[in-house]
Formats: sequence, C-alpha cells, structure tokens
Amino acid sequence: MAPRQAEPPQEHLAAAAAQVPMVLLNDGQALPQLGLGVWQIDNAIAPEVVTSAINAGYRLIDTAAGYGNESGVGTALRRARNQFYITTKLRNENQGYDRTMRAFEASAARLQVDIVDLYLIHWPCPQQGAYLETWRALVELQKQGCVRSIGVSNFMADHLERIIHESGVVPAVNQIELHPAFQQRELRNIHERYGIVTQAWSPLGQGAALADPRISAIAERCGRSPAQIVLRWHLENGTIAIPKSANVARMAENIDLFGFELTSDDHAVISRLDRHDGRIGPDPAAYGRIGLLRRLSRRISRS
Repeated sequence: MAPRQAEPPQEHLAAAAAQVPMVLLNDGQALPQLGLGVWQIDNAIAPEVVTSAINAGYRLIDTAAGYGNESGVGTALRRARNQFYITTKLRNENQGYDRTMRAFEASAARLQVDIVDLYLIHWPCPQQGAYLETWRALVELQKQGCVRSIGVSNFMADHLERIIHESGVVPAVNQIELHPAFQQRELRNIHERYGIVTQAWSPLGQGAALADPRISAIAERCGRSPAQIVLRWHLENGTIAIPKSANVARMAENIDLFGFELTSDDHAVISRLDRHDGRIGPDPAAYGRIGLLRRLSRRISRS
C-alpha cells in the first residue's frame, strides 16, 4: 500500500483558501476563482479526494453526470462543514427540454443537494440540434430556484450567439479548454462582450505546459512551481481555473497562488506559447457526431 500523503499545515491551507478571490457572475451570483475538477476520479475514491480538497481550502468542486462520480462527490459534500459551491453538467445524450429536466433531478439526487450552484450544458453537440431547447430547460430550472447559475461548456461563438439571441438569456459561464498552448483569445473576447465568465478546464494543458522551459524559467525566478505560474496566469487573466488532482500535496500547491505576481514580461512570454494546433480535447463543432451516428444505426437495426 502506498504511504499516505502528508498534508500541509492547516493554518497554511486556511490562509491560502481565504485569499482565493470570488468572481462575480452576470446574474449576481459569485464563484471562487479556483476549484477542483474531478474528471477521471473514480466514484469509489471521490469522497476521499473531495474531502481532501475541502480540507485543503477548495470551495468549488466541478463534476458532471458524464464523469460517473456525482454520488461520490455528494457523499463528501454532505460531510463538509464549510461553505462550498458545486458545478455539474448535463450528459450529451440527455439534451432536449424534457430530458434535461429529468436529468437534472437525477444529478441533484446523486449529489444530495437541493440547489446546484452552477449547471452547464456539457457540449453543444450541434448535430443533435437540441442545445437551444436544452438551454431553455436550464433557464426554467433557474427560474424555479433549482440552480443558482446556468451556463455552458465548450460552446463556440455561433452556439453562444444562437442561444443568447433566441432565448434572451446570457450564460453566466462558458467552461472551455484553456491553457498556455491554447488560449482562445477570440472566444474570450466574445465572453467579455457579453459578460460571460471564462472557466478553464485542463488549465495546465494536461501537464504539457509544466514542461515548457519558458514556464520553468519564470517559475525559477519566482521561487514557485511551473503549475503555480500557469494557474497564477489564469487568475491574473480573470479566468476561473479548475485543475484536477487526486494528490493532496499537489492540491495544496495548486491553491497556494498568492504572495507573488507575474510581470508584464511574464505575460508576454506566456502569450507567445499559444499555438493554432494547441487544442488537446475534441473539437466542439464535431464532438457528439459519433454518438449520434451510433444511435441512428441502432434505430435502423431495430426497424
């Protein structure tokens, strides 16, 4: 059995947590600017991982129905004595007004909460042609008081424009892939125009950014780790970052982002790391097409 990871002193964790800024959303709600992502965290260990994160000072936990760990996250949150914020997301196959309403009820039950702080459409899946009706369901859930804030994830400019113009409701958040190699400046400009908060998944580029010698040079000068430099870059750009980790020491490192600042030269260096081929995850314009084709083929085979 691997030795238990040593936890940093509680007073240090409390100080770090207290410094995490709150970001005001366009609906009047607010979220911590740093959270824990739990993608690929097995449901069986999710209670322990999330409890460790809460003990480390994290107050924002980001999960999704598609991650398969909502119930484990809910178990940890039920035990928590501190205030926390929970984000979850709709499965792609549950898009559409009625299915979204039912799927939300199931997610809330697994999380064991009465109100979800932020509910997102996980992917636009434009081939399904359902994201507008799905968005209308989220608007209704917010009206009913089931969720405090509603938003989207992986939406591109045309998807955002459509739901805003046809529903009259602007998402509070768009959670997108964002890291030094893939900075999505044009999309972030659209977010700024509409008052949408940018939230970064894979904020460390799945670790690739940490090996870049230019990041390492900044880290050495600041006496910090490369991960702390990249996460500090997100915070100084106004982005909410949700790095994923199941390692207690790394959780503590990732939240210890205060007491130093990046210079304008540092920002210029990181700005130049952006690449046209820097995307790691799927292309939102095409993602969901395979699942749609599979469902169509199953229907044809049954007919």
